[in-house]
This record gives sequence, structure tokens and C-alpha cells, in this order.
Amino acid sequence: MRWRWPAALAPVVLGIAARVAIGVLWPEPAVLFLRGDVGTLALLVGAILSSLALAFVYQAVRAERLRRDGVARVQAHAAREHRRFLRRLDHELKNPLTAIQAGLANTASAPSPEAQQTALESVRSQALRLSRLAADLRKLADLETRPLERTPVNVAELLQEVVELAQDRPDAAVRELTLTVPQAPWPLPNVNGDPDLLFLAVHNLLTNAYKFSQPGDTIEVRALEDGAAVVVEVADTGPGIPESEIPHVWEELYRGQGARGIPGSGLGLAVTKRLIEQHSGDIHLTSEPGKGTSFIITIPIEVGREGQAA
Repeated sequence: MRWRWPAALAPVVLGIAARVAIGVLWPEPAVLFLRGDVGTLALLVGAILSSLALAFVYQAVRAERLRRDGVARVQAHAAREHRRFLRRLDHELKNPLTAIQAGLANTASAPSPEAQQTALESVRSQALRLSRLAADLRKLADLETRPLERTPVNVAELLQEVVELAQDRPDAAVRELTLTVPQAPWPLPNVNGDPDLLFLAVHNLLTNAYKFSQPGDTIEVRALEDGAAVVVEVADTGPGIPESEIPHVWEELYRGQGARGIPGSGLGLAVTKRLIEQHSGDIHLTSEPGKGTSFIITIPIEVGREGQAA
């Protein structure tokens, strides 16, 4: 691509160089006269116009071919992602359904009321797992069609509500949870968005931090103003995420090695990413195995009529 413009200008540059050289070598150069009939002139003009038309057609055909190739690549990628999603969904459904079938069989053949109760508890647990999966799938589907409410959102108050809800968890007492929100020299500005959806996004990250950390670990929620955006960080001192798994954590129903045996649908981070993108924001993570994980959300600040941050 870089050589095309110089190549297009090359004839003009060569013409200028030739004119300068002729002026230097022959101060009074001979004048060359050409004669031609009208038919020859018409043929020449027709040839030039045809060349230009062919060049235009070539570029149009090439652009259309590139567009079709791009569409084909996007469609192929979407098809691969769809097949991968269906395989993961099949896996997520198969395990609890198998456990339910086994639990029902154990209930029917239980030698004692205690064994029967244990089998029923297993069935109830797996049914709850399926219910959560269905709810998360419905939530993800709703995000595609739900109109986004745009109102000023007080980030500090929202984070305080999320933290207070997390402190009611049964495992909250064995983890240290802190919230840091700046007050000086001024409080955090508002962001423009849907308060319920932003609450859900941060709540998902905080729930994730609790699930994948251990008693005695620290969880920190931090917020700050960074130029034209508010940055929210949810960090923990949990086991961390292997580097090979980080690109996949946003995929629907993806569950890494560390998620085995931990309740969850594998949709929480996919939902969170979709929520943040709907708010024209960005989310990424940094993690180091054995040290912890940090999820960082960036959301544009609400802009008032005067173009100033509200």
C-alpha cells in the first residue's frame, strides 16, 4: 500500500526532471509539432477513457471480493463460536442431568431415610444449578434486545451498595473486603448509563472474587477518575488465572481448570463484558498465578450540555 502513491506520482516527477534537463542542455530546444486527424484523436480519447473505466471496474471488483472474503471469515468465525458454545452448553447440561438421574435412582433404592435425604439434596443442588444456568442464559439473551437506560449514575453510591450486599454473604467473614473511593479534592463524577446493569457488572466481578479466593484472602474494590473516564477495579489475592486461559475467560460457558468443583455457569464474565461494552466502556484483567487477579473497568464520564464533565 505504501508504494502506490509514490508510483502514481513517478510520471510527473520524471516529466519535471526531463523538462529541467532539457532546459539546461538545450537553452533553445526545437519545437516538436504533431499532426493527427479527428478520427485518430477520437480513438486516442476512447482508449484513455476505456483504460480509466477498466481501472475503476478492477478496483470495484477487487473491493467486492475483499468484502466477500471478510464476510466469509466473519461468518466462519461466528459458526466456530456457535459450535463451541453448543458443545460447552451440552457439557454444562449433561453433568447436572446425569447427577439428577443418579440421585433419583439412589432415592428409589436408598436403604435408609438418611440416604434418601442425601440423594434428594443432590438432586435439589443440581436442579438449582440448571436453574442458575437458564437464568444466566436468559439474562445474556436479554442484553441483545433490552434498550439501555441512560441516567446519571453515582459510582461511589453504586459501589457502596455492591459491597454491602457482598458483606451479607456467608463467606464474607473469612475474607477481608475493602472499598476505596476518593473524596478529595472532589468526589467521583457520575457516569451515564443504566444503574441496574452497572450494579450487575460490578456484582458479578465481586462474586467471582469471592468464589475463586480462599478464607484469609483480601478483596479490594477501588475507584478513581482518569481523564474522561471512571475506572473501577476489583482485585483479589486468590490463586490467579494461568496466562493461557486469560484470552478465553470472556467466552460464554468457558470454565478454566481452576473452576472445576466451583459452582457457576461460566456466563458471569461474558455477561459483565457485554454490559460494559453497552456503556461504551472497556474491561480487561491482569493476573498472576499464586498472587491474584485484578479486573479493571473503564466507563466514560457523563458529559453535560456545555461539554464539561458533570
